Amino acid sequence: MRAMCEKVIPNTNSSWRYCKYTIDFIPFNWHYHPEFEICLTLNSRGVCHIGDYIAPYAELDLVILGPDLPHTWQSSANHDDSPQVVHVAQIPKKWLQQQVASHPEFAVLEPMLITAFRGLKFSLSTAVKAKAIFEQIEQAEPLEQYLGLFKLLYLLSKDSEARTLSSSTFNYLDKSDPARDKFEKVVEYIYQHYTESLSAEQLATMAHMSTNHFHRFFKKRMERTLTEFINQLRIGKACKELINTNRAITAISDQCGFKNISNFNRRFLALKGSTPSQFRKRLRQKSLV
Repeated sequence: MRAMCEKVIPNTNSSWRYCKYTIDFIPFNWHYHPEFEICLTLNSRGVCHIGDYIAPYAELDLVILGPDLPHTWQSSANHDDSPQVVHVAQIPKKWLQQQVASHPEFAVLEPMLITAFRGLKFSLSTAVKAKAIFEQIEQAEPLEQYLGLFKLLYLLSKDSEARTLSSSTFNYLDKSDPARDKFEKVVEYIYQHYTESLSAEQLATMAHMSTNHFHRFFKKRMERTLTEFINQLRIGKACKELINTNRAITAISDQCGFKNISNFNRRFLALKGSTPSQFRKRLRQKSLV
């Protein structure tokens, strides 16, 4: 789907923006912006999309995103109607890079900020500490918020368990690519219809390419084949259904576009390392801990 460019306005008397969202659910909103973003999602379960990374997320989900990296989270309302909370810090790229360049003490942040261009997900222990910092920032004056922001960045930079998310070659927003509009049209169509029967021939016609050229074109830009990408989207949707509903696995398989349950189980196992029933059971056990 075509990512929308979001306009970010810093808070009053501040060089960056902090916001706390308290919402019933998180709608799919595929977007990007030129700022770095730190996002902590609480009391929420669903699927996150960051660049070409698609996976389920759960309580205390903490990530940092580099500039112009398309992203969205998506969840359904909680069964107990409790609110979902998202703390967001959006930091202008030029301003943050100037801060790091002009203060030797901030040099320790630079490796993390470089890796953030692919997205970074942090450990649970770091997320717990980040939650406390965000709560302090929420109540603070602008100067205290500034200090809190760099305390938060320093915390993230020390997490040895942080892992990168989007692939190194992801370039969906490469505006110098003359085929960008053509690619966006096809990807948008796939996002809208991935639970339906899609053929490479149909998509190649949309892109005004031969089928063989389209396969090469798609794999070069997405670092995976068309089939792999569609299956990843379908399994991502299946994870969301397994997390948020009690629907039968056979019904979820049909809803997500798989022609038979055996194929669904095989694809799910290949991508997630467990069967759908094991995945659901494991999440329920964790929620009881």
